[in-house]
Amino acid sequence: MQRIATRLFIGSSVAFGVLGILSILTSSEIDANNSDLNKMLMKLVMITVFIILPSFALSVAGKYLNGKS
Repeated sequence: MQRIATRLFIGSSVAFGVLGILSILTSSEIDANNSDLNKMLMKLVMITVFIILPSFALSVAGKYLNGKS
């Protein structure tokens, strides 16, 4: 049962990362007063968040999947 839950956790972590990056890349510009550089940097920061969080979750899940605790 733990193996199934871990695999589900891995799948949801990957989906969270992919959907998060896609939502940032396709988001509309709400604040028109910011410069283009500022908008790009904010998108890059959010993309890194959606890369770091799933990778951390996958590393934790990998420990449980390999039988190490």
